[in-house]
Amino acid sequence: MDRRSFTVIIAAVVLRLAMFMAFPSLPDLLTNRVELSTPVTSFKRLQEGLFLYTHGLSPYDGGVFHQAPLLLAFFTTLPSNPIVVYLVYILSDVLSAYSLIQIATSGVSVSTPYHTSSRKSSAWPPWAVAAAFLFNPFSIATCIARPTIVFTNTVILTAIAKGVQGQGVAAVLALAMASYLSLYPVLLLPPMVLLAYDTLPAVKKKECSLGSFAAVLTSVFTFAAAGLGALSWGITGGSWEFLASTYGVHLLLPDLTPNVGLWWYFFIEMFDSFREFFLCVFQLHLAVYLAGLCLRLRKQPLFVITTLLGISSIFKSYPSIGDTALYLSLLSLYRHIFPLMRYTFFVTSTLLYATLLGPAFYHLWIYAGSGNANFFYAITLVWSLAVTVLVSDAIFAVLRDEWETERPEMKGKEIVQI
Repeated sequence: MDRRSFTVIIAAVVLRLAMFMAFPSLPDLLTNRVELSTPVTSFKRLQEGLFLYTHGLSPYDGGVFHQAPLLLAFFTTLPSNPIVVYLVYILSDVLSAYSLIQIATSGVSVSTPYHTSSRKSSAWPPWAVAAAFLFNPFSIATCIARPTIVFTNTVILTAIAKGVQGQGVAAVLALAMASYLSLYPVLLLPPMVLLAYDTLPAVKKKECSLGSFAAVLTSVFTFAAAGLGALSWGITGGSWEFLASTYGVHLLLPDLTPNVGLWWYFFIEMFDSFREFFLCVFQLHLAVYLAGLCLRLRKQPLFVITTLLGISSIFKSYPSIGDTALYLSLLSLYRHIFPLMRYTFFVTSTLLYATLLGPAFYHLWIYAGSGNANFFYAITLVWSLAVTVLVSDAIFAVLRDEWETERPEMKGKEIVQI
């Protein structure tokens, strides 16, 4: 890590500590914000689960706690001091930034064995990528609100960092932990295998085909996930109750607490006879892009991972701003494609619009009583529209970059459609 990266990390740590200390009521205020905390990541619900767990009761009784048992075991080892909790979340952000520095240093975002961008000279240095994450207002707000999505994001970035270094086993072990915490990262397994394989030395590629490499890593991932499940079984006193409460809630959506996603209002209005059908449709909508992206963007598996995280931040059952912050942090690795993106102003304006009006519309609905659920859901649709346009525009820019790299004479020229 160079001096500038270290300076950026120190500045970010100081900023977070200052906000925690200067505004002691801010963490609790943000913890209650539905944009930052969801039923499956809320720090407040984690505290309720910890209270039940430390008093010998099942934290999964009552349908309030929906988080992984290992989080209970981890937080029970911490002193009952809010400063320690603050430091844990700040450390998690620091580890995320360090992983981003490793990913940016590898250069995989601009050069792979199958594609080297002609615009790679305009990519941001590692310290700038770390700064784009650490000083992103969405990342800062997520850290201060203390949802457990912070830990999931850290483990995902750790998995990617190991993948770009060719450490396939370490990458899928970290990905298994991320899937254990949040379920949906399991969709990243195929592109993670491709990423780890592409970064292997040529000698090892000759000794091991992609098929056998994928089989080994998939087996490691499966055994790691099973081991985490067995460990959770022991933590909960020999009960499998946590499976339905932790992972079933992602799949079946029993808690319709408002969030920035598309599901909650749709299923509030859904007739019970159609609920199972649309649950399947919504869940499949997350997975349907996987094969196409892996095939079409085979040359750039890191961008496939980035895109899948962007899609997940829109269409997962309980998304939050922390999911979008993770996508934006990885997208900063692709600074060289920004000039090829067509709707940057529209996306930026729309995200700012939704960010400012979301809390206002929620207040009108819940506290002022001068609005209804349509107010808040309308602004979440605007938010989802902005992220959708950003994801699709980034895909266009990457494909255009590949096209120009293959045809240097067409760089900068308009495509004429007949």
